[in-house]
Amino acid sequence: MPLVAAIYLAFGSALAQEAQAPPAQTANQTPVLDTITVTAQKRTEDVQKVPISIQVLGKEKLDELDLKNFQDYAAYVPALSFDTGEGGGSVPYMRGVASGENSNHSGPQPSVGVYFDEQPTTTIGGVLDIHLYDIDHVEALAGPQGTLYGASSQAGTLRIITRKPDKEAFSAGYAFGLNTLTGGDDGFVAEGFVNVPIGKNAAVRVVAWDKKDAGYVDNKPATRTFPTWDADSGGNGTITNVGTVAEDNYNDIFTRGARAALKFDFMENWSITPMVMYQKTDSYGNFAGDDHLGDYIVNKYYPESAHEDWTSAALTVEGKIGNFDLTYAYSHLRREIDSEFDYSDYSFWYDSLDGSGAYFYDDSGAIVNPSQIIIGNDAYTKQSHELRIASPDDEALRFVAGVFFQKQTHDILQQYKVIGDLATPLEVTGWPDTIWLTNQGRRDTDEAAFGELSYDFNEKWTGTVGARYFRYDNSLRGFFGYSAGYSSNYGEALCFNDMPYHGAPCVNIDSVVKKSDTIFRGNLTYHIDENKLVYGTWSEGFRPGGLNRNGTVGPYLPDYLTNWELGWKTTWQDNRLAFNGAVFQENWDDIQYSFLPPSGSGLTVIRNAGNARVRGLEMDLSWAATYNLRLNGGMAFYDAELTKEYCGFSDLAGNPVTACPPGTVNPNDPTDPDDDEIVDGPQAPVGTRLPVTPRFKANGTARYAFDIGSLESYVQGSLVHVGSRPAALTREDLAAFGDLDSYTQVDFSFGVRRNNWALDFFLKNAFDEHSEQTRFAQCATDTCGFQSYTVHGAPRSIGVRFSQEF
Repeated sequence: MPLVAAIYLAFGSALAQEAQAPPAQTANQTPVLDTITVTAQKRTEDVQKVPISIQVLGKEKLDELDLKNFQDYAAYVPALSFDTGEGGGSVPYMRGVASGENSNHSGPQPSVGVYFDEQPTTTIGGVLDIHLYDIDHVEALAGPQGTLYGASSQAGTLRIITRKPDKEAFSAGYAFGLNTLTGGDDGFVAEGFVNVPIGKNAAVRVVAWDKKDAGYVDNKPATRTFPTWDADSGGNGTITNVGTVAEDNYNDIFTRGARAALKFDFMENWSITPMVMYQKTDSYGNFAGDDHLGDYIVNKYYPESAHEDWTSAALTVEGKIGNFDLTYAYSHLRREIDSEFDYSDYSFWYDSLDGSGAYFYDDSGAIVNPSQIIIGNDAYTKQSHELRIASPDDEALRFVAGVFFQKQTHDILQQYKVIGDLATPLEVTGWPDTIWLTNQGRRDTDEAAFGELSYDFNEKWTGTVGARYFRYDNSLRGFFGYSAGYSSNYGEALCFNDMPYHGAPCVNIDSVVKKSDTIFRGNLTYHIDENKLVYGTWSEGFRPGGLNRNGTVGPYLPDYLTNWELGWKTTWQDNRLAFNGAVFQENWDDIQYSFLPPSGSGLTVIRNAGNARVRGLEMDLSWAATYNLRLNGGMAFYDAELTKEYCGFSDLAGNPVTACPPGTVNPNDPTDPDDDEIVDGPQAPVGTRLPVTPRFKANGTARYAFDIGSLESYVQGSLVHVGSRPAALTREDLAAFGDLDSYTQVDFSFGVRRNNWALDFFLKNAFDEHSEQTRFAQCATDTCGFQSYTVHGAPRSIGVRFSQEF
């Protein structure tokens, strides 16, 4: 059976090679693997000749597996893990380099870089989830890519490569799909493209899409009684969601967008390609289930939604100066997210446990509803320039070198509003009913010069060295905190500049961090023959240091990742079988970790959390077993743990403390700056397993093609397995959240094709596995951990798609 064979062969990695897609059963043709070209090393190369760990999902595989977004394709890249917040956004991690941090809007830069063609699209707080249609392929580069890709490629890089305008011929296509979820709602997708030549030297390509992801989380009717409010307001301390936001399948997502690119060839070897893309996503409800109620059930009392729209513009100029390739890439990204979330857990649990944490009153002194909502606006811009030159790739000595500049801005507005009519002295000045305000501007500037030099010592041995000099200048300015009438530790009481900041009453944080450094890479490759190679790599990656939005806490340091890797790329059976893999060890120093301090301000703090080591094995296999049967799969094993304990605080000089036996004094307790804290040992001791990434992840696919009369047909089965993994890093969080269970998801599909049209049927998550992806609480574990939430993968879905290309 094809699926049984896939499970036997598979376990793992996304496919570094794809078998040639058979149009129908053909008797005397020899099955072979397609040649897949990538630009991972800033050159166009056969993926089997590139001595790095890279998995590729080509256009055919994206269509065959019906992969439309980040979470879809992440399942087929074993090196790639992710966690998902209550709003549905995902943060990527690679090779176990994950601390399980709070992915706050003002957290560290991501450790995985995401590129759309030449354009960096990585922004703080999560991946830009680009809808995948008319995509040539997706590249996943595992391990540090710092020399060629910079700061946010510390642990790896994802590259989404589009299909380019083609001046040779007109083409067009479209697809319509419908699906329904078990116990959930219905969804749809409509997408299309057109490619139009313009004269002999130019072409334009336009793509558009409209999609609804069906909801499956039920917000059930419920009531909640606040003990303090109830006692002091004469029994009025009960809130309800009946008739307001209670609704089944309330977490729908609506996505629509378009992309247009023009390619113009001029002179003999030059081209210019401008591209613009827009996408708008409206998501409603919550994507997590309350652990006390069920996998897909919550009790939320106030509306929740996130409205994201972004526009990107890019310009790529390519040409030759003599035999040298010159590339200039410019990009500009504007992204804005408006959101609102129910934050009533915070008030309820502080009230229930402390008896006073939600004691709010109005101007007459009457107790009011203490529930809170968060109204947010995150506005990002990102501008980058890269200029690079590459020498001819057929020379024994060759190089790639370039310069890079990037400027990111992030304007942060987070308004914590009390539902009741809050007394004027408790409000942040100028912000009615707002108990807490974050209104800050973050500016991150990066400059770099990079290069790699390769030399063929002979036809067997090739050596490569690379380096990247970088310099960053990051600043944070604005306001955070309470009114002066509510707290003397945060907010207006800390103001040192009385000039209003974008509507905030004053400035109470204005800080800058700067640093420059150089990272390196070395590679030695041995070509066994023209179809097989082995390589050894030593490489470094980094993330810049930065500033805490809590101005009472010092900055955090950059963290570095050092990788030692031994890998192989091999093709066998006259290009019918490809078997690749790598073993590696990565050392992660001064881990950047963001968290909510216990019983404190509820304000995320970023610390450097000791050191860790990740050891791993990755393998992938592609086999054109017969002309009709293709098998793909692989596996990944990871052993990731702390090698220096995480204490959770710094010394008076700002350096992270990495030894803290019971009785150690923390002189910088952010929850009580006036009182030194005696700790009872490290928050995470040596040997603590890093969260998010399983010890074992696997996937496999089997596809069998056959004829039904004049129809070209296929059946396909695919499997994804993810092992159990810790939900958090620290002792306290682990006690509250434990491990996320392992899961195995199986998908089936069947389709027919004739001439230029195709009809496909999909059964996804066939056995209705409720996969656990993330577990969290709304505030500090010692308070809100009593009410934890788990984000589960979507239930079983049945879908159909009709597509046609001209």
